[in-house]
Amino acid sequence: MTLRVELVVPDGEVWSGRARMVNAKTLDGDLGILTGHQPVLAIIAEGSLVRIIDPESAPEQDAGREVVAAISAGFLAVRDDRVSILARQAQLGSSVDASAVRADLNAALESAQAPGEPESAEVRYSRALLRAAGDRS
Repeated sequence: MTLRVELVVPDGEVWSGRARMVNAKTLDGDLGILTGHQPVLAIIAEGSLVRIIDPESAPEQDAGREVVAAISAGFLAVRDDRVSILARQAQLGSSVDASAVRADLNAALESAQAPGEPESAEVRYSRALLRAAGDRS
């Protein structure tokens, strides 16, 4: 059995398909979802990753691997083996232009108000985009 997964933003669908498992970081902690999971509604942590493991229909990835998406902020709902991820912004790691995101991140960090101040949502999302793309720098 598999989960039906949908990742959507206000402009439309980012990814949908079937997968064995979904991992997401929520405000209450990390959440791993398999088939038969109890219904849940959770707030996704700002600037985090969602991992869709063993996707069956992912043209940008080989089956048996994972799809990684950066999420700016949003919600995750689970019911009847269906996972809906509703995000303000989201992008698949396979489509991230790491050099452009790194340049945007550096510009945002340079214009930051004061050291020690919490990072802005823009900075957290840029960092998530780089992690989704596999950039460990």
